[in-house]
Amino acid sequence: MAAAGGVGDGGAGPGRALQTAMRAASGALEMDSAGRTREAYVEYLKSITLISQALQDEAALTEDSEGLGSNTPKMLKLAEQCLERVKSLAATLGQKTNKAKPSVPGGPAPISRHRRVFSDEGGKLSPFLPPEIFQKLQIAEAQSARKELTPLEEASLQNQKLKAAYEARVARLNPSQALQKTSLTLSLQRQMMENLVIARAREETLQRKMEERRLRLQEAANRRFSSSVALTPEEQEQRELYAAILEYEQDHDWPRQWKAWLKRSPSDLSLVTGLFSCLLRAEGDPRSPRESSFEDLERFLASPEDWPPAEPMAKPRPAASLQEQLKGIVRDIHNAIDRLLSLTLLAFEGLSTAAGKDQCLACIEDAFFPPLWAPLLALYRNVHRPQEEALARSMERHRHASPADLGLSPRLFPTAPGRLAYGAAIDELCLIPLETCPRRKLDCIVRALRSICECAEEYCSTRDSRAPTAGTIGADELLPLLSYAVLRSALPQLQSECAALEEFIHEGCLLGEEGYCLTSLQSALAFLQSLP
Repeated sequence: MAAAGGVGDGGAGPGRALQTAMRAASGALEMDSAGRTREAYVEYLKSITLISQALQDEAALTEDSEGLGSNTPKMLKLAEQCLERVKSLAATLGQKTNKAKPSVPGGPAPISRHRRVFSDEGGKLSPFLPPEIFQKLQIAEAQSARKELTPLEEASLQNQKLKAAYEARVARLNPSQALQKTSLTLSLQRQMMENLVIARAREETLQRKMEERRLRLQEAANRRFSSSVALTPEEQEQRELYAAILEYEQDHDWPRQWKAWLKRSPSDLSLVTGLFSCLLRAEGDPRSPRESSFEDLERFLASPEDWPPAEPMAKPRPAASLQEQLKGIVRDIHNAIDRLLSLTLLAFEGLSTAAGKDQCLACIEDAFFPPLWAPLLALYRNVHRPQEEALARSMERHRHASPADLGLSPRLFPTAPGRLAYGAAIDELCLIPLETCPRRKLDCIVRALRSICECAEEYCSTRDSRAPTAGTIGADELLPLLSYAVLRSALPQLQSECAALEEFIHEGCLLGEEGYCLTSLQSALAFLQSLP
């Protein structure tokens, strides 16, 4: 359905075609990450078909003109990355097919693992085993290849083998050998009963030992959470989780290895990055990283600059309902991050320092926000649309404003004509929408303000070498200079970016330089909106 609709909409323009193809690729990526290999394979092929059809239509429309459309490089890049995933998934599906086929048609005949056997009568050759008995033996053999069977499961497999062997032997008997058949039946029943009795005894012993271990680990959890007052529901949940963590560590070595490394080098915060890389990797296996083609496509689809402009909604939701929806989403994100941090500190007590918590939060943000920021910012922009529109109008009106129009002194600007003033700060502000992690966005803001101070000192010292180079500007001049840099960046979406950063930046950062810089940028945005 997606493929048919996308091809049919080709006439709506290349932007619409790119948007349709990217939606299909995004859906394929979700199936890919969920392990739905065959469905993802088909959906990637649909994406490539949509792109191919759109490029054909575009080439036909531009046959007599020079060049191609502006979206062509993006569409080719998306097709290339989808094709990489198709190749990888095709190899995976091919391996599964080869494993499923016992033999290749036309090849050499497989050597039979079952041979004709002698009966009990005079060494006479008996026919091959009946198909149903052969099938039972195959099933029993396949199930026996499984690992970590319980004692009762092992006994059940043994009994299946005994029963298959019994039926095979009975099939070789003549009707006159009824007495021997009775003896074989009684022997089979006795052996099967003995297997079950032994298995039940082993099962009871194993359950008793497991219960003893559970109680021992529960006592360890109780000692950690011992308190003279009653535990809150959160503390009770943490105690149960801690007991589950201890039980998991009894059967797996890697958590103990990481604890030992953290204890050996408590000041090496790079270990925290490696730990989270192991914790958050696909399927929790530190030896199987995700394929580069998957990461490339995921990064491409998450980049806001690569997406075509969103189509206007037919029926926009009221601002009040959008705000309520945004509040609920923000609350869910905070709860998820807090829970993940709590679980990490519960499992790895050595990280419960201030520096360790900050590093854990940084690692969680790096993994959590990149796939989330683009749709989250889109919701913020819908909620803050009036403020963004007012800021955009002000930026358009004053895009040619001189420094004097903003109340700035000429000494704070370069003497060389044609030189872009505060270009480094403007570049840093333009990097903010390209980042997908709140901490890195805040770093861009901090670098922008530092650059403004450095440039102001440089310009002042160029005009007057006797002027002091430190503390050249104060807060009353920093705000207009920052407003000038924001005006030259022409990015009204900074309004929504700052609103989101204020919500998701850790409160510890807001008390220092980072918080001062974020507040200054918000003040500059408000100042630009108020310009007449």
